[in-house]
Amino acid sequence: MENLLGDDYLVKGTIGNTSIPGAPVASFALEVLLLKNAVKGTVVITQCINMLESDIVVQVKGKIHETGFGKFTKVVSLQGQYHQSVSPLEKGSFLADFDAHFAIDDVWNGIGGFSCYNYQIENEAVGRSECFKEELV
Repeated sequence: MENLLGDDYLVKGTIGNTSIPGAPVASFALEVLLLKNAVKGTVVITQCINMLESDIVVQVKGKIHETGFGKFTKVVSLQGQYHQSVSPLEKGSFLADFDAHFAIDDVWNGIGGFSCYNYQIENEAVGRSECFKEELV
């Protein structure tokens, strides 16, 4: 992601309660394309609810918009798809949707949620982070 233009930038962060062991957390690494009001990058869901797999990696794209009011100055939406395994008694996988949404301040702290497969996580903390799985940066 070297060819960033003008005010474009990279950001890493998390959605979820990182202080509770086993809680589902979505870590993101995004390229923010300000002139296009767009974001794209990678999300890694850890401690996923179904416990059939370890981390789920999703390539995402979405939108970022300025709000113009309140302490949350931006809203972000992300969408992507990933391969979801079926139960251990069955073989195979299917393409599942991932969605995320959050309201953040100028330093990428705020509140939001995400959904994967049949689960919806809402009203969780969003925070900027320097940590992200190194192999995905």
